Amino acid sequence: MKAGGYEIVVVGTSWGGLAALRTLIAGLPRDFTLPIAVVQHRHKDSDRLLVTLLQERTPLTVCEVEDKQPILPGFLFVAPPDYHLLVEQGHFSLSIDAPVRYSRPSIDVAFTSAADSYGPRAVGIVLTGANADGAEGLSRIAERGGLAVVQSPSTAESPTMPRAALEAVPAARVLPITAIADLLATLPAAAARTRAPAERLGAAPEPRP
Repeated sequence: MKAGGYEIVVVGTSWGGLAALRTLIAGLPRDFTLPIAVVQHRHKDSDRLLVTLLQERTPLTVCEVEDKQPILPGFLFVAPPDYHLLVEQGHFSLSIDAPVRYSRPSIDVAFTSAADSYGPRAVGIVLTGANADGAEGLSRIAERGGLAVVQSPSTAESPTMPRAALEAVPAARVLPITAIADLLATLPAAAARTRAPAERLGAAPEPRP
């Protein structure tokens, strides 16, 4: 375990990700406080159904990220379609920069920004998917001292993404979905760092660019 605790969990997934995400979050305890950011590859015209389907499986508050939205404990933040999600110190940013590996949002972009912002206090998780997005970003998280976790390829609906992540980060923790939830439940949270000032809890996020 990381002394002092973790501050952010970033999860990346693609093909087969909905089922994997629903299983993962259903296994988390009700009092789980680490903020979770989810980057799921989906069509640029996707509606908010992903938020609804995830909310059905967790008592955490699930929301689609708005630009400059504060990172708060007890929340599950979903990257909006057709925007890159950047994890900054204490808040998220959205970007319309060019797609990376044909994807926007890009898992690599989110992971790399989390590594650069939180270093050893970031957790990166790569789940099922049909391309190599996330491998480079997970490597950055590991290089900065963060925790790298990969769904075991044998349990993934599409093993390409987990395999690519393991090639990039051979020392990553390799676990089935249910065991990933168990691992997250044991991680110490840097609670004092993840809690935003009370006056910001009800602050309206700024519009997307």
